[in-house]
Amino acid sequence: ATETARQTFRSGITRPLKYRRHQLEQLWRLIDDNTDLIIEALKKDLHKHKNETILGELIPSKEEINDALEHLEEWAKDEKVVPALVNRVGVTCLKRKEPKGATLIISPWNYPFFLTIGPLVGAIAAGCTAVIKPSEVAPHSANVMTDLFARYLDNSAYIVINGAAQETTKLLEYKWDHIFYTGNGMVAKIIMRAAAQHLTSLTLELGGKSPAIIDEHANLTVAAKRIAFGKTFNAGQTCVAPDYVLITAKAQDKFVQELKKAFDELKVLHENKSGDIVIGGETDENDLYIAPTVIANVDRDDKLMEDELFGPLLPMIQVADVDDAIEYINSKDEPLALYIFSSNKKFANKVMDSTRSGAILVNDTLMHVAEGNLPFGGTGPSGMGSYHGKKSFDAFSHERSTMVKDLNVVSEAAMSVRYAPYNDTNLKVARMVLESVPRFKKSFVLKHFKWVVIALIFGIGLKRFA
Repeated sequence: ATETARQTFRSGITRPLKYRRHQLEQLWRLIDDNTDLIIEALKKDLHKHKNETILGELIPSKEEINDALEHLEEWAKDEKVVPALVNRVGVTCLKRKEPKGATLIISPWNYPFFLTIGPLVGAIAAGCTAVIKPSEVAPHSANVMTDLFARYLDNSAYIVINGAAQETTKLLEYKWDHIFYTGNGMVAKIIMRAAAQHLTSLTLELGGKSPAIIDEHANLTVAAKRIAFGKTFNAGQTCVAPDYVLITAKAQDKFVQELKKAFDELKVLHENKSGDIVIGGETDENDLYIAPTVIANVDRDDKLMEDELFGPLLPMIQVADVDDAIEYINSKDEPLALYIFSSNKKFANKVMDSTRSGAILVNDTLMHVAEGNLPFGGTGPSGMGSYHGKKSFDAFSHERSTMVKDLNVVSEAAMSVRYAPYNDTNLKVARMVLESVPRFKKSFVLKHFKWVVIALIFGIGLKRFA
């Protein structure tokens, strides 16, 4: 499969925009024709509700495809660059958008379709081939993708490989032109080590503990609803779900009351050593059910605060003020998302200016993921690179710097000062052209003086050719 993908890319079949457009249209039809089949697969794998499949997997996938189809020509066209003064005569400068080549996409189990199709849209739009390794933890979804991709897409260019860790390890032994991985940091380190053997570029979409910091003067009713939504959508198994809340003691009781109104049922499985379960606390291990649960007054070094929870548990940590909250956030790894609930711009800006994260969302949760015009990605331990919209195209593309020069007398005359034998006159002229004056030292005369220098260069060059 790996060699097939590479040979297909080398054949050039994936480069024409007509081919890319057809494959994207087929990918859209794949979803539209088989919606019920996909819903059923996700129900079997994850007990995912139909609404969450449509809203969280199918519509976002279709929108990624629609965006690529709408802007494909614009994204793929050569981008002209205004040359520097030294190359101003007889020179064309371009950034060519070229496909990286044969790529590997490794997707997770929590959103098996969206987090496979999203990167695949970028690979197809950029003109790459792709070997796709879906998660074995969602086997029904993986089987459906295997069948549908083979039926709807070019089998020589887009190939699904199923299996577990052994198969993934084998795939990583091959040389790829780009690897796109969505998952956890531990596996990401393994992938980076494998990619380093071939100096392969990477996009890593990881996770982390995404905090929600609540201003005590915020609308706690709305904040509670939106945090409850972010924490329970997809059973809390979303890489950007709010992982914990930072709130003052003054606002905590009121916020808990509002959360109780927002949750319908309240149950949980956890191993915390501190804190009070104020909402939920029940589980059904036979049914793999964990209900939404809020744990208040959690210690900062509690086990709950060590790793990403990836479920419907919401620890709450009391902070003295915004500075205390910022200090705690900065004591941990950079999260994939940071949520701020406040109507005070100074409060929000202070948090934004004093922290680092993949994204910031003020007064809501999750919804930045649905905005295709914003790049989605992490920083530090939460990821490397970004995608969605044009960024998906960029992730699988190489901007090839291209310069085309004329061979005529005028062009040659303009560059004649670079040739030996060297002399002080030519050096002075060359320095005038090549050595810029910083803006803080520019005067009106200096700003226009280089056009005089160009005329002088022409004079020297034409004299040499006379």
